[in-house]
Amino acid sequence: MSTKKEIWIYAEQENGKLAGVSLELLSEGQKLAEKSGYTLCALLPSADGKPMHQELFNYGAKKIYNIEDPKLNTYQNDYFAKVVDTLLKSEEPEIVLYGASTIGRSIAPTVAVMGWAGLTADCTELDYDTERNILLQTRPAFGGNIMATIICPDHRPQMATVRSNVFKKEKLGENETGEIINVTVDLSGVKERMKRVETVEEEANMVDLKGADFIVSGGRGIGGPENFDKIEALAGVLGGAVGASRATVDAEWISHHHQVGQTGKTVCPLIYVACGISGAIQHLAGMQSSEMIIAINKDADAPIFDVADFGLVGDLHAIVPELTKQIAALKA
Repeated sequence: MSTKKEIWIYAEQENGKLAGVSLELLSEGQKLAEKSGYTLCALLPSADGKPMHQELFNYGAKKIYNIEDPKLNTYQNDYFAKVVDTLLKSEEPEIVLYGASTIGRSIAPTVAVMGWAGLTADCTELDYDTERNILLQTRPAFGGNIMATIICPDHRPQMATVRSNVFKKEKLGENETGEIINVTVDLSGVKERMKRVETVEEEANMVDLKGADFIVSGGRGIGGPENFDKIEALAGVLGGAVGASRATVDAEWISHHHQVGQTGKTVCPLIYVACGISGAIQHLAGMQSSEMIIAINKDADAPIFDVADFGLVGDLHAIVPELTKQIAALKA
């Protein structure tokens, strides 16, 4: 099949501000482009894309497909999907990547259906097979019990949504340059099946896991909901957030807002402290890209130690309070 040798990153934006996951995908796209020999491009539908161009170049885009229209001021699936579908059919890129955000999870499957393309959702790892010239898309499957690598050998483009915080942002510089291709897409005939009536800011649930530099998470090994006090105390002296495994959330020991993992939030803090967490694949998918992982568990054979930078084998009920005490003393 003949396609343009390009990797496209859907540059998600809201009110002229690029989504962090799009910059993460550009950073990972740099590696895929180097491996495949393809050109890394950004696809930017907006009302005014000019203020975002420099940032896209700085994170690795060599080419920007810039589509501007007043109807693209705020996200409306029908308009944005029409733009993406039109560009995909005219330019025929090899690979298209979207963030697995609310917007990405809306537009990607719509475009896939419109263009008869394959789509792998919620990927946590990407690679490129140079022998077969094919994108390797890895995601948890069967309830997170295995990691499946999915390929799309017969249809183009190869498309995937990727969870935020699984790749690190890597800026190339401050004044990178590239090519800007301005494209006009006629949206006059698009049937508007939904209309945004009002935008209401989400009420803060005071659990900023994605923005935290330090996260202390508790698992089944803490013994019961009352022992989250120890987790909260350690997170408190670190100035961090409290996380939790799915098992503790399912047991109603703590709110689902705290859940880290495949069915929770994907995080990438400077330090992740796993207390009483065995290290199931579902949980690892949500935190294994952390800068440093510290595991505390009485089971020396727990899988969490396979990904941990530092491991403490012992009773967390003794270790965690002592850590809290020592850190508080050092800060004082």
